[in-house]
Amino acid sequence: MSREKIEALPEYADSALFSETEKLALEYADAMTQTPVEVPEGLFARLREKLNQAQLVELTATIAWENFRALDHAFGIEAEGFTEGSYCALPVAGQKPTH
Repeated sequence: MSREKIEALPEYADSALFSETEKLALEYADAMTQTPVEVPEGLFARLREKLNQAQLVELTATIAWENFRALDHAFGIEAEGFTEGSYCALPVAGQKPTH
């Protein structure tokens, strides 16, 4: 993924940089990351139009795994520095998301 796309992640829904399928996948990731998890049936139906069963399972498992890794933060497990200097697309603490 290009740096430009990474920087545009907070506004992916309105960005011309992302394809329709990428936007759906990101919307799905947002829905799976909410508490409680609520994936609208309409979103899932649109994903089924773009992805086959295996792709949908892989996408779901990948998002779930990344959400699981949040446990590291809860226990204070920090990065090993392998990506030092890389761009972090997360919003600044206290800022409201733009989408």
